Amino acid sequence: MTTTVPKVFAFHEFAGVAEAVADHVVSAQNSALSKGLKDKKGSSTSLNGSSGHDDKISVGRPSSGRSLSNTASRDSSTSSKKLKKDKEQRFKIALSGGSLIQVLHEGLLKRTDVQWEKWDVYFADERLVPFDSPESNYGLAKRKIFDQIDTEKYGTPNVYHIDERLINDPQECAEDYEKILIKGFAGRDSVKLPMFDLFLLGCAPDGHIASLFPNFQENLREKLAWVVSVENAPSGPANRISLTIPVICHSHRVTFVVEGATKAPVIKTIMERPEKGLPSSIVNEGAAGRVAWFVDDEALTDVFVTKKKYKFCCDTDE
Repeated sequence: MTTTVPKVFAFHEFAGVAEAVADHVVSAQNSALSKGLKDKKGSSTSLNGSSGHDDKISVGRPSSGRSLSNTASRDSSTSSKKLKKDKEQRFKIALSGGSLIQVLHEGLLKRTDVQWEKWDVYFADERLVPFDSPESNYGLAKRKIFDQIDTEKYGTPNVYHIDERLINDPQECAEDYEKILIKGFAGRDSVKLPMFDLFLLGCAPDGHIASLFPNFQENLREKLAWVVSVENAPSGPANRISLTIPVICHSHRVTFVVEGATKAPVIKTIMERPEKGLPSSIVNEGAAGRVAWFVDDEALTDVFVTKKKYKFCCDTDE
């Protein structure tokens, strides 16, 4: 494995991490939601001078004596389809659990520029426990984030979680969640991998990300599946599901959020010894150029890495 250095943004304390991560998330949101408009502007005129979108909509010749009426009808159809496309533009984000949820709770809920009603939220992994368990990623995110949103003002995100009835069957649960991903990302088209606008991850002291553990089973080598089952995990709840390395690396942006001195040893290995092949090092390499780390200074204790200053890009005032 070659040495790929991601962007590392360091902050003195937890509050700084939370504030910057929230800004980063909103920046990704805005980029995703404006992409459709940019695509339209970029493709509005084809090489022959006509509109590519209109060409697809106005196929066929108008009947004699009714060209103006048919043209108006086609214009109306075009506008309707454009409005529908704008309405359907979504921000697709994957979340892990643990301390990341608290970071998002602290940073996102106080902002006024989060367009919650346009979010499609998926989970990077899930522990196969009841949703009311403190170990449930969805349960924690629901209590800490989704239940705290002022839905009358900001709308409600679409949240895609596992089927709680399947927590006793890791393989079936993984297959079911993969079907949810296929429906959300593939639809009628055939796609090799889903493409999230933003994939948010933490990193545990033992080096696992999502529910992908170092040197455990064959999950780090999985190339085809979008979701895998994890049984007899080395730590925490034994049974889990997890999105795979190819899915993570296919995202537009991959962001790690890590804080605390207990994480410093593993961060040192990730940044200084990528040849060790920890899951995060694999992602740093596989998604090179699209990876950012947001960490506090304690997590970088004795770690040799170039720190960058985060530039805030989103205005929190309406």
